[in-house]
Amino acid sequence: MIKVNFNGQQLSVAKGTRVLQLVEEKDRKNLVVCQVGAQIKELNYILSERNNGMTIKLLNLSNAEAGRAYRASLRYIVAMAFYNIYPDVPIRFSYNISRSICCQAVTKSFNMSRAVDAISQEVRRIIEADLPIERVTVTIEEAEEIYRKFHLDDKIAVLKYRPESTVHLYKCGDYYNYLHNYMVPSTGCIHNYTITPYSPGLIIQYPRHDLDATIPEFEEEATYCKTLQKAYDWAEKAGVQTVTDINRKIDRGEVLEFVQMCEAHHNRQLAALGDAIEQEIENVRLVAIAGPSSSGKTTFCNRLRIELLSRGIAPVTISLDDYYFEKDKICEIQGRPIDKLDLEHINCLDIELFNKDLYDLINGEEVTLPRFNFQAGKREAGKTIRVEQNVPIIIEGIHALNEKLTKSIPKHQKFKIYIAPHAQLNIDNHSPLSVTNTRLIRRIVRDMKFRNCPAARTIDMWQSVRNGEFRWIYPNQENADYVFNSSLGYELCVLKKQAMEALTAITPADPQYLVANRLIKTLKYFRLIDDDSLIPCNSLLREFIGGSCFDV
Repeated sequence: MIKVNFNGQQLSVAKGTRVLQLVEEKDRKNLVVCQVGAQIKELNYILSERNNGMTIKLLNLSNAEAGRAYRASLRYIVAMAFYNIYPDVPIRFSYNISRSICCQAVTKSFNMSRAVDAISQEVRRIIEADLPIERVTVTIEEAEEIYRKFHLDDKIAVLKYRPESTVHLYKCGDYYNYLHNYMVPSTGCIHNYTITPYSPGLIIQYPRHDLDATIPEFEEEATYCKTLQKAYDWAEKAGVQTVTDINRKIDRGEVLEFVQMCEAHHNRQLAALGDAIEQEIENVRLVAIAGPSSSGKTTFCNRLRIELLSRGIAPVTISLDDYYFEKDKICEIQGRPIDKLDLEHINCLDIELFNKDLYDLINGEEVTLPRFNFQAGKREAGKTIRVEQNVPIIIEGIHALNEKLTKSIPKHQKFKIYIAPHAQLNIDNHSPLSVTNTRLIRRIVRDMKFRNCPAARTIDMWQSVRNGEFRWIYPNQENADYVFNSSLGYELCVLKKQAMEALTAITPADPQYLVANRLIKTLKYFRLIDDDSLIPCNSLLREFIGGSCFDV
């Protein structure tokens, strides 16, 4: 017998007991996974001596890790439905607009619109049958044989990059698959989803843990949708749609070519952006730049300025940080004590002064800009400038695309740029990689290298950062005149070494282990690019790994 803390009670249970057996029958369908100690486990997890004294928490869709398992299980069921009806049609999942999943046929000639009703009915049948989803462990050779049977050649290709000698698969009836995530115990646990046609595939929506386990209303986001489609098209043309594609380039000794190809993609975007601004230079007086954390905004602003200089346009940069109110004033505005302030709120900025200065500068007046002294926590007088006609002003910050910030400037005089990584990259066809995780890995490496901040602390801050992004950045991205995709196909191969060192220092006893372990499981598949001398000094990636020419 072993002792565990379950639902606030101390229980003595027999070794070999599954966590699901401790749950009442009526509650099972509302659960997704569990947490045993500091680790996420499936509800079918078998308790052993190693779990003696541990606390077991049952997780439903109000939990982020449970939400990931639910999404993966839903993808598993859709993939199973496709195999049952169209066994010879490979499909690919990718993240899409309105926080949904897109399912497309890899075979271009397949008409997905004709499959909607049949797939929806088969998914419904599988769920209503409440079939067990069992985790099995097999050898690499056995996995290859199973994948070959189910026409999962893309998964066979990934196996050679696994550091482990065994493979976990999930079996449901006679169907096998693996989606690089935990699974619900049975198909009947997936009780809330939508499948709708959306060219060129299907859109799958699922309940969000951050929205009280509800499915948000689908929002058409034309700008974001075009960006994702461009990213998908480029990955297809460049031959870097999966981790295997990337690793093969490294295995073939094509690292320099690969790095330069990705950098050239950034250069083309900058040239297109320069063209767009130059064509409207008689109207454009303000260039506003915003994007989520670790998108590479600092390097991007420097490179954009150089791009414009090459066209005879010499922009002036104004820092939004200099327009922050002092904390006493923010306390007064927000009606909160100093330790409860929301420092990302737009009301922390002196919007009236900012608009007055912008208005005066655009109209040829001489203006003494403020300078915020962060050590003293006070705003001081800064430099005095005058902006010539046809010289745009560049601003960058979390609120840069928010119309409230620049209300005194007519819309036709503003050129808005949204920057973020938008990789359409998968481990395999059924397992898309999260760009949010990529940004977090970027930030972990940067914080450790330049801010003496360990990975655990960066992970602790990340949810607060994400909350600010959802509140202040994402609602304004559709207003952008140009979206710059800051993803670099080779970056995780470079970030891997430093990130793994930081993440493996987090132990299973640490509260940050759940996130660290998830990132490690992603990074382990990438071949390492150990020679960073191949990366240009002006690369956006240099902002995170060091050696940027803009730091000199």
